[in-house]
Amino acid sequence: MSNSSAPGLSPPLNAPAEPRRPSRFDAQRRTHNTHSIAPGDIAVGVVIGRASEYFDFFVFGIACVLVFPGVFFPFVDRLQGTIYAFTLFALAFVVRPLGTVVGMWLQRRYGRSAKLGLALLLLGCSTASMALLPSYQTLGIGAVALLALCRIGQGLALGGSWDGLPSLLALSAPEKRRGWYAMLGQLGAPLGFLIACSLFAYLWSSLTSQEFLGWGWRYPFFAAFAINVVALFVRLRLVVTPEYERELDANELRPCSTRELLGTQGNNVVLGAFAALASFALFHIVTVFPLSWVMLYSEQVIGEFLVVQCVGAVLAAAAMPVSGLLADRFGRRSTLGSLAVLIGVFALFAPVLLGGGTIGQDAFILIGFVLLGLSYGQAAGAVTANFLPHLRYTGAALTTDLAWLIGAAFAPLVALGLSARFGLVAVSLYLLSGVVCTLLALRANRTLLMRD
Repeated sequence: MSNSSAPGLSPPLNAPAEPRRPSRFDAQRRTHNTHSIAPGDIAVGVVIGRASEYFDFFVFGIACVLVFPGVFFPFVDRLQGTIYAFTLFALAFVVRPLGTVVGMWLQRRYGRSAKLGLALLLLGCSTASMALLPSYQTLGIGAVALLALCRIGQGLALGGSWDGLPSLLALSAPEKRRGWYAMLGQLGAPLGFLIACSLFAYLWSSLTSQEFLGWGWRYPFFAAFAINVVALFVRLRLVVTPEYERELDANELRPCSTRELLGTQGNNVVLGAFAALASFALFHIVTVFPLSWVMLYSEQVIGEFLVVQCVGAVLAAAAMPVSGLLADRFGRRSTLGSLAVLIGVFALFAPVLLGGGTIGQDAFILIGFVLLGLSYGQAAGAVTANFLPHLRYTGAALTTDLAWLIGAAFAPLVALGLSARFGLVAVSLYLLSGVVCTLLALRANRTLLMRD
């Protein structure tokens, strides 16, 4: 699921006209201010938790290209098998909002730790179960159905695993360093991709094709389960302590009614999702889709291309702190808008780079990952800054879900399907559509602010 300023503290993308009424938690916040938790401590939990979630999803995404066409869809050609796999890939993002709604209900009824424990258990079990699935040759279409069921489990779990720590991190950050601290949670994306891609690169290069498709591909899914167990204990150790519970309650980071949220600030859910759409559209276009294109239409060695993607992930991680500095200096809105324009320029050259052989494809990956780090480092800020304090927790989660669903869920499927039929210009059009949505959303936000 970061911004130039803390959610609820900075000038929001669409701030309500009425001033905020004093909360019953304000006195509690003042009372415990001298005992507040250091932002660095919160950041550790946020980065570990997000990295484990992204690792799970990238393991599935990479397997959609390298594994699933041959193991689960051998009855069609490679292109069609990859398209089928990308359809399953999108399922998790489709059901994620439902997971969020159910998770909010569980938290109101049984508490934050129970919800988080169940969500991460479901995520780990769904991922580990994929490693045990029989192939199509063994179970036929039943194997595909089980894979889809596990993918749905991943999506429900990710929606239910929202813990509010990224918002707490941003709210706890020093006033002039909110962009810096807000981007820390986003570091989980390149770290998760780096680990997943490195593991697949090692297995792909070390095993024969028969060994890799027979049993080697299963190891990353087992590793995902182990990483989830570690992340579960780290996050539970944070959210169940009295100190964190006090901080979360003092900042009103607790579930609200979904009906109340959509009825009073539903426009902010939509506006927040579209404000960062350029970054979300770019996300899978530089991570999952290029691997499928190279696999199907390029002579580049897959093992070498995976290494290039690992280098790209490192560049993205290095670019994210820069995004925090830029956002603190120039403001979140200006940073998001400027980077959207740069993504638009990159989109214009995407067909030339991807169709330009090894050098062009490697350049596409490296440049794309840098832009991804800069833009995604501030993407979550557009999600959480719009809401009234008591709506922020649920609003941030559902807005993130919507941004993923609209911007990233179908990106590999649409890009590959249209590119195979009409050429790589489809990639440009997809990215440009995200850029236009971001710029229009930021413009609409400015208009609403001026009106208010």
